[in-house]
Amino acid sequence: MIDAVFIRNGKDFSGYEISGHSDYSEQGSDIVCAAVSSAAYLTANLITDFFMIKADIELSDGYMKLTADADRLIDGLYQHMLQLQEQYSKYIKVTISEV
Repeated sequence: MIDAVFIRNGKDFSGYEISGHSDYSEQGSDIVCAAVSSAAYLTANLITDFFMIKADIELSDGYMKLTADADRLIDGLYQHMLQLQEQYSKYIKVTISEV
């Protein structure tokens, strides 16, 4: 299962941590993993490359953690992940961590 944890400080999102594999289907044809990865990387690239916001990013196989002052962009990813969770509830879990 993919765990998508969104970090919120008060009312603002300040980061996200996505880990795991969905096991929806075999590697290379897993549409849930592809959707999550694509959205997470798009958000990270928008934050760092398009809006030029400084971010701390950690990456490894099946893992991405991003911390940045980019509330609205992170909220957009959060809303997208909620939709994916609604469609694929056995394969993705979305939570909020308050700091």
